[in-house]
Formats: sequence, structure tokens, C-alpha cells
Amino acid sequence: MNASSDGDENDLNRLRDLELLASRICHDIVSPVGAINNGIEFLEEMGAESLDDALGLISYSAAQASAKLQAFRLAYGAGGSDPSIKPPNVREAFDKFVDPAKITQDWDPDALLGGIFLPPAFSKILMGALLMIHECLPRGGAIAVRPETEGGSDSGWIVTGTGQDAAPRPGSAAALAGRMMPDALEPKLAHPYFYGLIARGYGYALSLETQAENTVTLTVRLHTGT
Repeated sequence: MNASSDGDENDLNRLRDLELLASRICHDIVSPVGAINNGIEFLEEMGAESLDDALGLISYSAAQASAKLQAFRLAYGAGGSDPSIKPPNVREAFDKFVDPAKITQDWDPDALLGGIFLPPAFSKILMGALLMIHECLPRGGAIAVRPETEGGSDSGWIVTGTGQDAAPRPGSAAALAGRMMPDALEPKLAHPYFYGLIARGYGYALSLETQAENTVTLTVRLHTGT
């Protein structure tokens, strides 16, 4: 195969990867947007007597759509790497993203870094880590974030998910580490694949593990280059 055909194949692989990410994001947003449309149709069909129910559905679904867009913007958009975005902003956005009846957060964003300077794109990587662990909790649970060493760390943080049947999706660890062949990538693995790619681009090394029954950890470290 010549260099031109190699380049064409790489371009096609990158295009397919981007299509899978777009499919994944659209899949997550379609549901609340569709519910907004359903609420409007319900209001049109039933009239004023359905106003309260329809407005409730529309309001809830609009909030869900907005929360998902904000989370994906922080994780994948350029705005997530803005140094003005801090861990408290990430926690607030993630609080809106999750169902509070299923997912609780057990971490203090103000104390997370122990007063040290934020590493580049830290809040972007943090949001990606929270989304990654969220996917490991099919029945809900608790998510915690802590430095690897007591009192703050400039080199590592651990995001822990605990809940019934907590486990990474098959292939997630390989996709996260960039060890997956392009042909094996599918929409449900788009998040770990692109999160891993983004993290490595900003100088982070990642490790996803099942530490114990019903417990999954994602370790985020600044890559030392050694």
C-alpha cells in the first residue's frame, strides 16, 4: 500500500471515529429533546387542561438537555480547557447531569487540589473522568474524587465509583488506553476512546480498574514522560 492510500485510510478512520463520537453525543441528547417535543404535542392535543403536566415535562426535559450539553461541552469542547473553569464548576455541571436519585457525589471541589496550581485542562479531564465512572454505575451509586496523597497532590487523583454491579463496559479499558483497533470501536466505547485521546494530548496518563466487588477506580496522573 502506498503512502497516499495509507493517508486516505487514516483519514477515513479518523472520520469514522468522529462519526461515532457524534452518534454517542446525539444518542444521549435525543431522549430529552424528544421529550420536549412530546410535551408540546401533548399540550396541543389536550389543550389548556393539560397545561401543568405538559409544562412540567417540557421544563424537566429542557433542563436535562441543557445539562447534557454543558457536560459534553466541558469534556469535549475547547471551553473545558479554559483555566477559568474550576473543579466547583465541574461538580455543579455534573450534579445537573446525573439523576440525584441514582448518583451521589462525595467530594469537596474546593479542597481537591490542596491549594496547588491547576494543571493544564484539569477541569476538562475531571469532567471526562466523572462521565467515565458514571458509565460504570448501571444501577447508580456514589462517586468520589480525591488526591492520591493526603493534603493534595500535583501528580495524581483517584475517581471512585461504588454501587451495585459497578463495572467498566467490556473494552472500555482498552479504548481508554488507546489499545483498541479502529475497526473494533463502536458508539458505546466512543467516550472512553476520545477521553483517553484527549487526556494523553494534555499530558495525562489514565488507569481504569475494578478494585473490588462493586467498586471501580479511574486514576488520573500527570504524565512524567518516564
